[in-house]
Amino acid sequence: MIGIGGAIGTGLFLGAGGRLHDAGPSLIFSYAICGVFALFVVRALGEMVVHRPSSGAFVSYAREFVGEKGAYAAGWFHFLNWSTTVVADSTAIALYFHYWGFFSDNVPQWLIALVALVVVLVVNLVGVALFGELEFWFAIIKVAALVIFMLIAIGVIVSGHHVGGTAPGFSVISDNGGFFPQGAWPMFALMQGVVFAYASMELVGVAAGETPEPRKVMPKVVNSIIWRIAIFYIGSVVLLCMLLPYTSFGSGESPFVTVLSKLGVTGAGDVMNVVVITAAASSMNSGLYSTGRVLRSMSLAGTAPRFTGLMSKTHVPYGGIAATAAVGILGVVVNYLQPGKAFEIVLNLASVGIIGVWSMIMISHLMFVRKARRGEIERPGFRLGGAPVINIVTLVFLAAVLVLIGTDGDIGTWTICLALPLVAAAMVGGWFVVRGRIDSSVFDDEGSGVA
Repeated sequence: MIGIGGAIGTGLFLGAGGRLHDAGPSLIFSYAICGVFALFVVRALGEMVVHRPSSGAFVSYAREFVGEKGAYAAGWFHFLNWSTTVVADSTAIALYFHYWGFFSDNVPQWLIALVALVVVLVVNLVGVALFGELEFWFAIIKVAALVIFMLIAIGVIVSGHHVGGTAPGFSVISDNGGFFPQGAWPMFALMQGVVFAYASMELVGVAAGETPEPRKVMPKVVNSIIWRIAIFYIGSVVLLCMLLPYTSFGSGESPFVTVLSKLGVTGAGDVMNVVVITAAASSMNSGLYSTGRVLRSMSLAGTAPRFTGLMSKTHVPYGGIAATAAVGILGVVVNYLQPGKAFEIVLNLASVGIIGVWSMIMISHLMFVRKARRGEIERPGFRLGGAPVINIVTLVFLAAVLVLIGTDGDIGTWTICLALPLVAAAMVGGWFVVRGRIDSSVFDDEGSGVA
């Protein structure tokens, strides 16, 4: 539930709108293809969890099977992913508020993003109890809302009730250019956004590693993800395509709000807009919580600045949370300078982060399998089938997505040609700075520590 609940956020609730407009119903296949590779990643992580349960999850396994460089890379890619996701979420909240005329006419986008960041920052700094309580209700609201939307959509399609003058059904797809109205290329070109939508599924490894019986829990969790992906991700996009022509959706509004607004049900669009705001706040809440604790653990090991390890009397790692919030402030500046492109800019950077994390999981598992083949360890019964070939294929796919980011207009070119080299240079330079002070003894034999 943590993995699915975390992934049901801005990437799906907001990102699907612009991608539907650009790619049409072919987005269904993008979700399906990326979903398969996401399953490979979670399956590989699940096998390592069953082999040796650890709350350190992918960072712990990178340390064990790749080495300290692997753990360092996994931790900082995790930070890159979630810190930029915080920016994406605050941007999404600002865009959602602009659905209402009062805010779009009177309140600038950057100011709403700033207020959202400050509110969630305060929640995280107060203490884990408030965070946990809010996150519990946020998760219930967004998952329930998505289920209710899908039930309404199915009811509309079955009854034939028009949506904004459009008769729902498969004819909406066939009468508007079929599955590939813009050709096949957009299906591939937009995959970085779809990968972003699946981000945080790897957190199931963290959750399962902390349960009393992870070896029993993890196989059930991974197997259940298959049908959850089909229902929540692919199913919702299929329904959206059968309700309205793809040209009806846009990047500035949640596609779910678009549909409910056109249904003519008084207040339905407003209610759904409140829901997607809570979904974005939930994701931002988790991002600050997660990166704060990751940075504290990395600080203890010597791979992050010392101030990120500062802990309050209420056991809040305020140093790491503050570092993440600082990235969020940079996001506010982006919203001020480029309000129309802010979401796509940070989405690309977040996608680079999640590609890095997933790559480290697959590399760690590849090294794990090689150890097993040498007879040094024994693979559990629950495993990633087809390894190591599947590992290599997945790594090639992730590399291809990285290349595709560069084809995504000026923003994508900027990400690959400027931002990515800067990130790589910072990580390499950072390694030479910290490698002399790394102290792995802070981690126990279970490898818990940074996730």
